[in-house]
Amino acid sequence: MSPIVKRRGEEFTLPSKYLLFILTIVCVGMIIITFNTSLFTGPLNSFAGVFVVPFQKGMTTVGTFLRDTTDKLSSITKLLDENQELKAQIDELTIANTNLEQEKYELTELRNLYELDALYENYQKTGARIIAKDAGNWYHSFVIDKGSDDGIMIDMNVIAGGGLVGRVIDVGPDWAKVQSIIADNAAVSGMVLSSSDNLIVSGDLELYKQGFVSFSKLVDEADKVSVGDKVVTSNISDKYLPGILIGYISTIDDDSNNLTKSGRITPAVDFEHMNEVLVLLDQKKNIGD
Repeated sequence: MSPIVKRRGEEFTLPSKYLLFILTIVCVGMIIITFNTSLFTGPLNSFAGVFVVPFQKGMTTVGTFLRDTTDKLSSITKLLDENQELKAQIDELTIANTNLEQEKYELTELRNLYELDALYENYQKTGARIIAKDAGNWYHSFVIDKGSDDGIMIDMNVIAGGGLVGRVIDVGPDWAKVQSIIADNAAVSGMVLSSSDNLIVSGDLELYKQGFVSFSKLVDEADKVSVGDKVVTSNISDKYLPGILIGYISTIDDDSNNLTKSGRITPAVDFEHMNEVLVLLDQKKNIGD
């Protein structure tokens, strides 16, 4: 069926592209006739002035509009392409910035571990990365990426940040599980550094919600121990090497027996944010061998 002629009963329509083509031909024909004949110089001159010239102006206006519209569409397309390129550059810069922040954070952690390494230079140690942890907000139990193939053994002490994290409780060829001192069943024999008085540090996840672990069985008859004193692992601990910082005395209370004291300790380690740790390769039973 012809794209122009419609069947009987249908409304006659002329596609715009054909209409524009016809008007263009007519306009060009009028221009040729005007410049090559005297048809419009005689009696038809007034007709041309009234009808043809406005028609030509109209065609010029339509052509100008179409050209401007085309230019605008071209500009919009170009802007859209440039916008996509800018978005891609922003994404790349965002990724690069994130990587730089991550590297800065890791560098800070490594610097802290280096300082910690120097603090406990008498002990052999190896660095390890935390690769998994138990459910919850805190690292009360977690897995590191080194194991028996790297010389890791059960009961080896683990440190990070400012001091003691915990000890290894299970080992595989290339992994090891660590229990931290804030775990509910964890207990460490500690000593107040200023007075050499012994005490027991106990983990308590509920208490750690407030940022503390508890201590008990402190014998301090001379009242030498005070808030802020450092607590370290004691010489009599059966699983922990001596002299590792545990934390700082926060509160002190007299027990009901009037013989011992108990209270709270602020741990030296932030158990909510850890990524790297140091494993002390020395074990308590091997000291003095």
